[in-house]
Amino acid sequence: MKPKLMLAVAIAALSLTAAAVAKPDANALAAVADKGRPEADTRRDADRKPAEMMEFAGVEPGQVVVDFMPGGGYFTRIFSKAVGPTGVVYAISPPLPPPPKGVTLPPPPPGVDAIAADPAYGNVRPIHAAFAAFAVPQKADLIWTALNYHDLHTSMFNVDTAALNKAIYDSLKPGGYYVVVDHAAAAGSPLSTIDTMHRIDPAIVRKEVEAAGFKLVAQSDALRNPADDHSLPMMKVERGHTDQFMLKFQKPQ
Repeated sequence: MKPKLMLAVAIAALSLTAAAVAKPDANALAAVADKGRPEADTRRDADRKPAEMMEFAGVEPGQVVVDFMPGGGYFTRIFSKAVGPTGVVYAISPPLPPPPKGVTLPPPPPGVDAIAADPAYGNVRPIHAAFAAFAVPQKADLIWTALNYHDLHTSMFNVDTAALNKAIYDSLKPGGYYVVVDHAAAAGSPLSTIDTMHRIDPAIVRKEVEAAGFKLVAQSDALRNPADDHSLPMMKVERGHTDQFMLKFQKPQ
């Protein structure tokens, strides 16, 4: 079976009809239109579709949102404006392991500490803690991770995903949501390919997350790209043009 057909079969096997791309509400659109967002972020909006992603996640004013592995804070600023002054955003950044010998990495972007220091984003609370110490000061309405779940399985991180997903489950309110967005691998791709491909089979994500007690309640086609060649490593594809899946899990009431 061809890789693209295998991927289609795997997604169908999720036993859910992919949600139509919902029209973002005024709150999501206003959060994305925030003038404080840097140009480096707004240039990526056409590909990342942040307003549609906020609508899919169900972000509302007053919520407690966790931006897990936020990188430079692309979504952190948007969450901050979407939840408003009565909400809070916890940006959890586990420490990065040292790079392999002989590899020099570019300096990281200022990240969420700089965002939290800006009065315009005063509801952002940075947390720096190891994966094994994942915890939130208060129960969350939403825990979000974008384009990072596959990294948990790389030899660089080698995270106990069962323990992490259970900690995420315990950190949510009953009825709370866990949203995972990532680069899609060809269906049936084993975990052993992640180090080189930096993609993951969505069926693996579902299996691991549901094992923690979650239920898959929605998925979205907003970031799907059937033209993506799943045999290519993510880094070999034009930025923003990989085939990406969006899965929304819920902690039972």
